[in-house]
Amino acid sequence: MPDMTCPLCPVTVTTAIKHLDGIVSVSTDVNAKTATVVFDDSKTSPAAIADASTNAGYAAALVNEQ
Repeated sequence: MPDMTCPLCPVTVTTAIKHLDGIVSVSTDVNAKTATVVFDDSKTSPAAIADASTNAGYAAALVNEQ
């Protein structure tokens, strides 16, 4: 999320992602420009999570899937 540059950016990203069904937790790091999301993959997907962030104005891509 290269566009995440200020202290309010993580709030916007977190809010956008938390509106999806199946989100367990969202942790953002403005310095690393990342969001770590724990989710129920029967209810949502990495693509839906990236879309939610992108639609909020913060382009996202999957970095590491565990």
